[in-house]
Amino acid sequence: MSIAAIEQAPGEARQHEKYDRLIAAARAQPALKVAVAHPCDEAALGAVLDAASLGIIEPVLVGPQAKVAAAAASLGVDIGAFRLVEAEHSHAAAETAVALVRAGEAEALMKGSLHTDELMAAVVRRDGGLRTARRLSHCFVMDVPGHATPLIVTDAAVNIMPSLEEKRDIVQNAIDLAHALGVETVRVAILSAMETVNPKVPSTLDAAALCKMADRDQITGALLDGPLALDNAIDLGAARIKRIRSAVAGQANVLVVPDLAAGNMLAKSLTFLAGADAAGIVLGARVPIILTSRADARLTRLASCAVASLVAAATRARRSLPEV
Repeated sequence: MSIAAIEQAPGEARQHEKYDRLIAAARAQPALKVAVAHPCDEAALGAVLDAASLGIIEPVLVGPQAKVAAAAASLGVDIGAFRLVEAEHSHAAAETAVALVRAGEAEALMKGSLHTDELMAAVVRRDGGLRTARRLSHCFVMDVPGHATPLIVTDAAVNIMPSLEEKRDIVQNAIDLAHALGVETVRVAILSAMETVNPKVPSTLDAAALCKMADRDQITGALLDGPLALDNAIDLGAARIKRIRSAVAGQANVLVVPDLAAGNMLAKSLTFLAGADAAGIVLGARVPIILTSRADARLTRLASCAVASLVAAATRARRSLPEV
């Protein structure tokens, strides 16, 4: 299947140059071995097959064989070429998929037709999960019409009211993601409702502290500025009017929100009011975790797989570097 064929699906007529570039970069990498937990409906299995058809992923399907086969029959496809690991139900599928990653039989994890909480519960288990020293966080890689570059929005799905320490990890995860996607200069805006530090608005204090942490190399690999209101972060004209002078204001490519509610509203506003697409990934675990939604467009689901492929490729590259 070609990218063009996927783009021509009903309701997806507009151009997606930013996602096209991500997908092309992922296709240049070896197919990513992905453990797919409970791909038991047409949307979940279809996303897997789209990515596999382009050589982005090599899926291992984990779930009840009868349900996976029924979903394949509904799609009119043959899944005989793919490995299928039996798991009795969705909880078991999540645990088995995580176990496959731990055993080195997959380099990424993908959510099928189960609740995100079910999958993440298996990921964060202290015994047998995929935790690292880094806090898990979610990033949307957003293709916003009229905006020249992809926008990374974090965290809008995992951390509800993150502490300053947790925000440090959220920021670093997003920076690492931006580098994996090939962003040369990562510009991180720490968002709040205003661009001045106000002791009555805790998010402005966190923003100022995070910027100082970057000055002290507690956060690395990017330029940080904050607090910044959203307009000052992404619009140079707004930043000039407010007389904000920084290398980030007006040209941020990573937006760090104060809490999950703000992030969720920002991402959904861009999606439903501005026509943006939002590929999603969870970082901070041993491997990238692909989170897709039944409401996602086909190209968005494909882009999520492409993002995971590029993250895994960057991880392999770092591990191959000689120790200093």
